[in-house]
Amino acid sequence: TGELNCVWFHGANYMKNVFQIGEVLAVHGKVRFFRGYQISHPEYDRLGTGKESESLHTGKIIPLYPSSKQLSEVNLDSRGFRRLLWSLLGDYSRQIEENLPPKVIAQYKLLSRRAALNAVHFPDSMEQLQDAQRRLKFEELFFLELMMAYRRLRWRRPEKGIAFERVGERTRHLVERLPFQLTEGQKQVLREIVADMKKPIPMNRLLQGDVGSGKTVVALVSMLIAVENGYQAALMAPTEILAEQHYLTFHHFLEGLGVRVALLIGNQSKKQRQEILEGIAHGKIEVVVGTHALIQEGVNFPKLGLVVIDEQHRFGVMQRAELCQKGYHPNVLVMTATPIPRTLSLTIYGDLDISILDEKPAERATIRTTWRFEDKRDDIYLFVRQQVLQGQQAYVVFPLVEKSEKMDLLAATESFEKLRTSIFKDIPMALLHGRLRSDEKEKIMNEFKAGNIKILVSTTVIEVGIDVPNATIMVIEHAERFGLTQLHQLRGRVGRGLQKSYCILIAKKPLATEAWKRLETMVRTNDGFKIAEVDLQLRGPGEFFGVRQHGLPNLKIADIISDSKILLEARRAAFELVESDPALKSDEHQAVRNYFLEHYQEKMELGKVA
Repeated sequence: TGELNCVWFHGANYMKNVFQIGEVLAVHGKVRFFRGYQISHPEYDRLGTGKESESLHTGKIIPLYPSSKQLSEVNLDSRGFRRLLWSLLGDYSRQIEENLPPKVIAQYKLLSRRAALNAVHFPDSMEQLQDAQRRLKFEELFFLELMMAYRRLRWRRPEKGIAFERVGERTRHLVERLPFQLTEGQKQVLREIVADMKKPIPMNRLLQGDVGSGKTVVALVSMLIAVENGYQAALMAPTEILAEQHYLTFHHFLEGLGVRVALLIGNQSKKQRQEILEGIAHGKIEVVVGTHALIQEGVNFPKLGLVVIDEQHRFGVMQRAELCQKGYHPNVLVMTATPIPRTLSLTIYGDLDISILDEKPAERATIRTTWRFEDKRDDIYLFVRQQVLQGQQAYVVFPLVEKSEKMDLLAATESFEKLRTSIFKDIPMALLHGRLRSDEKEKIMNEFKAGNIKILVSTTVIEVGIDVPNATIMVIEHAERFGLTQLHQLRGRVGRGLQKSYCILIAKKPLATEAWKRLETMVRTNDGFKIAEVDLQLRGPGEFFGVRQHGLPNLKIADIISDSKILLEARRAAFELVESDPALKSDEHQAVRNYFLEHYQEKMELGKVA
């Protein structure tokens, strides 16, 4: 108890006439101390003088709604929204229809939809508010997972698939010829893939593997199995450099087994391209590696049995669908070196079977990561020089190809010229970026792999797939400009041999809090799955993984990180419903069916291929 002064600097005479002596008011605003406690221009409610005041603005949990200057001018500030919603719910709440099955509501102890919408705006208690929020989150996640369940059902129609009957001698010979032993993780994933491909249902599997975990070998063996069963196999990669790297690897291992492998990219001569297209169309080329060029007109596969999509998050839903449509319901293996936290993978890839490679080959070296401000740049490059003179190779990565007037950042082209005429003037160097012609990029990468180039200055074009075991040093300039997952991908270009490797991140002051967290996370762990968890927390699911390109709705209420328990419950309920009543013919499922068709049919069309 005590006294508090209410102060109006403007309209004081008017306010004197608003109130009556003896009237009881509730006031709220920011309390300050100036010759006693006071609130300047408080908002107020008369107590006991009207139903609205008692019900809406005081004496209970009240909702606060965001507004704007324009809305406030037409009485739609937070109080105005409260009045409007109170009126709407009073007049129309009986028309709110239920959209969840009665069995699900009972099983998961959910409020009805009508009760939840009333309580989320005007709860009688915090417990009731939490129950209302839980119901609405469950509903949102339930229909999202129902969409996933139908995608999975559509893919698994038994009459659609190609069943591969055997794992042949050439596949066994390939595994025996490998210059390394498969890890237990690789063997387990291959068992899962073989089991899928033997079924008359098309495989639709996501292979998640940390950087350097050996996904390429898994793809190679899987594609040879398809060939031995009389089918063609195609791998689509997001960049020409990555496609070329895969082609060289596949050609090296498969040529001696009598398998013809071809590379199809955009930057080829008309004659070369025509020869490859004819070879594919006549079935003479059995394994094709390419970029987006694979999905262009004129690429015709007579017997496409397996589609592999590498770094699949770089492709949109429609691009993945176009490649799959080149064959008659082929088996599909999508791969990513960007580990995805489980809750997010259930949301984005809930219709796929998921395999995880979290074990790296034993012969891979550890990587020591440090970060420094740019005033230590000279010391860092001196260290790089010493390591290179001892026989190692290095990458130096920049965020831009050329200097930009809009951003005060170092760029690869100018920095390359400066470095090769100063501290590295006696060391063979090369510059690699996406604007070079395909043959130029291929020549530079081959020279670097052969050890003739000691330092490769590059943009993020080397982010994925480049495998040079003798490269042990990664320097990333302006590391504060890169995302956490991208930094981890770049780091994965080193540590691919036996020698100890180093990743050195150079940052520019001042450093934002989030950038500092990213750099510290890189120093703390080499585990891509832990890095993905931190990245998801920092960026949120939408930005983390481009949710829109997957044909998913934006979540308005639920959060797949903090609401993971509700997500798993909603997923279970949705998949059980589709299993028990695939067409939703039951009378008690008509409301679910109608709501789903009205709100999710378009997303279903976009998401035919995950």
